[in-house]
Amino acid sequence: MDLETLEKHIESLEVLLLLNQEYDQNNCIFEVHSGAGGTEACDWAMMLYRMYNRYFEKKGYKVELLDFQEGDEVGIKSATMRVIGPYAYGYLKCEKGVHRLVRLSPFDANNKRHTSFASIDVTPEFDNTINIEIDEKDLKIDVYRSSGCGGQGVNTTDSAVRITHLPSKIVVTCQNERSQIKNKETALSILKGKLKLLEIEKQNEKLQNVKGILSNIEFGSQIRSYILHPYSLIKDHRTNYETSNVDKVLDGNLDDFIEKYLKGIE
Repeated sequence: MDLETLEKHIESLEVLLLLNQEYDQNNCIFEVHSGAGGTEACDWAMMLYRMYNRYFEKKGYKVELLDFQEGDEVGIKSATMRVIGPYAYGYLKCEKGVHRLVRLSPFDANNKRHTSFASIDVTPEFDNTINIEIDEKDLKIDVYRSSGCGGQGVNTTDSAVRITHLPSKIVVTCQNERSQIKNKETALSILKGKLKLLEIEKQNEKLQNVKGILSNIEFGSQIRSYILHPYSLIKDHRTNYETSNVDKVLDGNLDDFIEKYLKGIE
């Protein structure tokens, strides 16, 4: 083993030592949501969706697509995935928050610079013994016709499920199964996980970093900026780590950003 390989191996072990919170080893539910910016934001959300899927592939994670809402014109409004692999939540919790894009718009005839926003939400996957009681009267359940991802076939039955938890305003959706019953079960499981996190946060302030507070998806609330014009720069506003190699990052190479963040909250 040469020196460079040995150094990388040691760095990887150092990062694993930082993943010592209670749920860091768990699988997770990973969500992408478009924010302020209309068509631009939906396209940006799709760019993030691709970036993170490339990251998952590099990490060797298995991904199950639970919900995929296409944008009205381009891109996506939202996507929900189950990410399965060692320390999936531990690594991906670092990405939770608002991501801001600045670029020359491909949708603007005048080729003007636009700012777009999208958010990432990450919830650890709990086991089936999670003890959360949900009152049926607190739920608003909608069913609708699910659609395929990226132009694939359309399910002709109203099997997709959207559940709104009225007291907390949490909304979860699932459409990956053809059975409405199975989609409802999955959506309820995700909802219980989100409510479990809220309960943990209320009981113990020391576990705030398990979930954090989801900011409004708009200017001033971003955790990271991706600037493609008038210069190339990606900067994390929590750690001040930055790089000009935007293509590499958008291709899923996120380890440097994640490691800097983990070392910062050590």
